[in-house]
Amino acid sequence: MNLFQSLRNVFGEHRVQWSSERAFVYATIAAAVGLGNIWRFPYLAGENGGAAFVIAYLIAVIFLGTPLMMLELSAGRLQRGSPVRTFRRILRPAGWFGWLVVGLTIIIMSYYIVITGWTLAYAIGSSTTGIKPFSEFLSGYDSLHYFMIVSGLTALIVIVGVRAIEIFAKLLMPLLAIIVFVLTAYSLTLPGAGEAVLFLFNPDLASFAQPSLWLLAFGQAFYSLAVGQGYLITYGSFLPQKTNIPRATFFVTIVETSFAIVAGLMLFPLVFTVGLNPDEGTRLAFEALPYAFDFVPYGATLAILFFWLFFLAAFSSCVAGMEVVKTAFKEEWRLSDWKAVFISFLLVFPLGTLAALSFSPLELTVGGTPFLQVLDLFAANQIVVASAIVGGALITWLLPRATLVDNLGTPWRKTAWWVITSVRYLPLIALALVLLSWFWG
Repeated sequence: MNLFQSLRNVFGEHRVQWSSERAFVYATIAAAVGLGNIWRFPYLAGENGGAAFVIAYLIAVIFLGTPLMMLELSAGRLQRGSPVRTFRRILRPAGWFGWLVVGLTIIIMSYYIVITGWTLAYAIGSSTTGIKPFSEFLSGYDSLHYFMIVSGLTALIVIVGVRAIEIFAKLLMPLLAIIVFVLTAYSLTLPGAGEAVLFLFNPDLASFAQPSLWLLAFGQAFYSLAVGQGYLITYGSFLPQKTNIPRATFFVTIVETSFAIVAGLMLFPLVFTVGLNPDEGTRLAFEALPYAFDFVPYGATLAILFFWLFFLAAFSSCVAGMEVVKTAFKEEWRLSDWKAVFISFLLVFPLGTLAALSFSPLELTVGGTPFLQVLDLFAANQIVVASAIVGGALITWLLPRATLVDNLGTPWRKTAWWVITSVRYLPLIALALVLLSWFWG
């Protein structure tokens, strides 16, 4: 049984569970890998010193991202509900925090759908007239048009559903991974490969003293692992009791992190070879990737495969994210599917429109930065970090420690104790670091 069919049974006669631990792992990877790894990780690394960002990101994944993943999955399995229901069952007044998590997902989906529209435009272009240079793509209102198209497609699938989603998740990531690895292998033969490797793995130690670097790295770690956004609680609510949460989490973390590093090794040799600046920002992947297919043998065919798979990977995240939002509205307000979807997209559409217009002739900006990028840095860093830390603290303080330890599995008791202890005091540590950065600044 796939995730989306499972979500439809939240309000039915019974709650359907994942068919296996492997099915859960595939769905989690399919929901997270895509824009977060191929688009977002490289552009943030490019803007923030390369290797220093990579190391900070790895530290964030290992010491906080992975423990928080385990706790959110565990809470979802224990409470069997959406983020709103889960936090309300933990402590009734905490239900408001569940709504904040849903609100965060709405903000992220508003611009995520816009960028998914870019991938669709490139997929169609690679299959027909050819890929436009990104500057030409931005000369009109294609960004807005494709945002509307992807919104409609997402709404349709969220309402109707498809039986092929589970097969789709299992086939999508291996195919995308194969093409990414092929492109990476080729990129590493280009003249700019040596410069790219140094950029990604030879850090400037002075960069580690910048608080903004750590905030961005932790935000990316939480974003790419889907922490603090409601996905994991929802996914966890469909986990069978026999699923080993620590083992599954470690596997997802390894695949996610490896995919991000490989995406950097795929893009930056191209960036340095063709003379682009690594700090191009949100447009980096869309500026650099088309060059790859001009160099690679059978590049036209590879471009078609890559951009369609890139679109499908991003689109699967759109569907999963909007399912989380729809489920919360349907569960709390007892709405029909189409009414819950209508309300969900009614909230997504205004922000998404503004994000799309920031990459159009209007060039909608905030302080000279495209509105979409401001929204991404604000929501996917500051709010995601706060959401993950506060959510983790609520789970570890309000759920009995023994219950959490047992739910994570007997063979992992020492790991469970470390996870719970490390997350309990995160709000105090985070507050101290914020005050220190203000004083330091």
